[in-house]
Amino acid sequence: MDYEIFRIFADSWGLLYLFALFLGVIFFTFRPGSKEIAKKVSQIPFDKDEPNV
Repeated sequence: MDYEIFRIFADSWGLLYLFALFLGVIFFTFRPGSKEIAKKVSQIPFDKDEPNV
């Protein structure tokens, strides 16, 4: 395999893979029930009572 074959593979299947990954991230972010989980996760840095010294 040389550079051109890898280039053709990346142009076709690589683009398809990245687009599917993008759709998966969008679905995961906007799925039902994710708002409550996102609220809990966003409060993690503020959960500790004592300051780090």
